[in-house]
Amino acid sequence: MSETSEIKKNEVNDEEIELVIKFKKPYKFEGKEISEIDLTGLENITGNDMVQVNKTLSRQGQVPMLQEMQLEYAQEMAARVTGIPVEFFKGLSAKHSMKLKNTVSNFMYGEE
Repeated sequence: MSETSEIKKNEVNDEEIELVIKFKKPYKFEGKEISEIDLTGLENITGNDMVQVNKTLSRQGQVPMLQEMQLEYAQEMAARVTGIPVEFFKGLSAKHSMKLKNTVSNFMYGEE
């Protein structure tokens, strides 16, 4: 593969993983209206962050099987990288919950 092809491939992968989830209408949480979730903090997570999220889920009785593909994992990871309480993410609509799960999963499995 040529160097030009490799650059284009990486640019496409980076563009596919949008780390800001925008809501069509604001989501109300603790008296505030929130119109988007910025997950760019995912770019700074470490293996230790992943282990801590796994431990949190294990304490909650979650089976540690492909957790990075689970909604609960995405909720906990999003809470960790945004500083927003996990209850915020648990209250999202089904559509936005799936967008969150897919964004986190795609980021975890995306190529650099």
